[in-house]
Amino acid sequence: MTLHQPPGGQPLRSVGALIETGLVAPAAREALDAVAARYAVSVTPAMAALIDPADPDDPIARQFVPDAVELVTLPQELADPIGDEAHSPVEGVVHRYPDRALLKLVHACPVYCRFCFRREMVGPGGDALTGGKLEAALAYLADRRDIWEVIMTGGDPLILSARRVREVAQRLGAIDHIKVVRWHTRVPMVEPDRITADYAAALRIPGKASYIAIHANHPREFTPAARTALARLADAGHVLISQSVLLKGVNADVTTLAALMRAFVENRVKPYYLHHPDFAPGTASFRLSLEEGQALVKSLRGHLSGLCQPTYILDIPGGAGKIPVGPAFLSACETPAAEAFAEDRHGERHLYPPG
Repeated sequence: MTLHQPPGGQPLRSVGALIETGLVAPAAREALDAVAARYAVSVTPAMAALIDPADPDDPIARQFVPDAVELVTLPQELADPIGDEAHSPVEGVVHRYPDRALLKLVHACPVYCRFCFRREMVGPGGDALTGGKLEAALAYLADRRDIWEVIMTGGDPLILSARRVREVAQRLGAIDHIKVVRWHTRVPMVEPDRITADYAAALRIPGKASYIAIHANHPREFTPAARTALARLADAGHVLISQSVLLKGVNADVTTLAALMRAFVENRVKPYYLHHPDFAPGTASFRLSLEEGQALVKSLRGHLSGLCQPTYILDIPGGAGKIPVGPAFLSACETPAAEAFAEDRHGERHLYPPG
């Protein structure tokens, strides 16, 4: 595999830059310029180096390199597929569930995923939550004593400097009823050199339990540098959990999905959520059916350690929230005195209670 490094170690943020480094064919420029005019493009050096341009089905390229199919929007696809806006009482806050709220600190990311459910909202021109807007968001969190957990998201909050992270951490640390803070990020995987020991320490909030949700979708993303970044976060006292999206052409096969979950666990990241793809505009090529997804998740049970089992999640379109949609292992039974059939990992059914 030929490794491609962007000139000067800078992210590739245009179709021209992707062509220059050999990740996109010049003939595709017109169509991809149209994609880039609507949806942000950025591929970090760490991710560009993993792409094999000779492989038309490269799973890393599929996640980050724009494709002309993104110009096709299906009728059921939504600009705000999970209904963030309907649950945003003040700018920067999403309060969908009683005991937790999102705090969107930034609208930019180091990479822009081609399947992103916030793709209509994120981009390099997005404003950070600062000044009066940040004060209003923090005031809302402070006034709602039912908020037990705050989830820092965006965009990717780990693009902020250590100084800015510490400032926000100190403000949240002063709100007594907030007991848990969770950061959602791709940075340790796509820009791992940002995670220094000092930065890992800056993410800790005094007096709060600290969780970091690590977004990765393919085992190849676990480079030596990424593994070092994850170790620094774990060693700094953060609890690491995973979030991945089940993506056709990236990880929607048993071998890849199993390797991904094992890679998380090997790096002290507990598998947490495996998301079914959302109905974001131009993302149909990534979606598989719920039945296909359930079959894949079912194949993990009994063949991988219980530590490696994520919860398969569907975000109901329009903002109704997340529900688990994992496979069923119990089925109805009409046998007297039996409650159900229980299916084992070999597909065999057993009466429960045993007769």
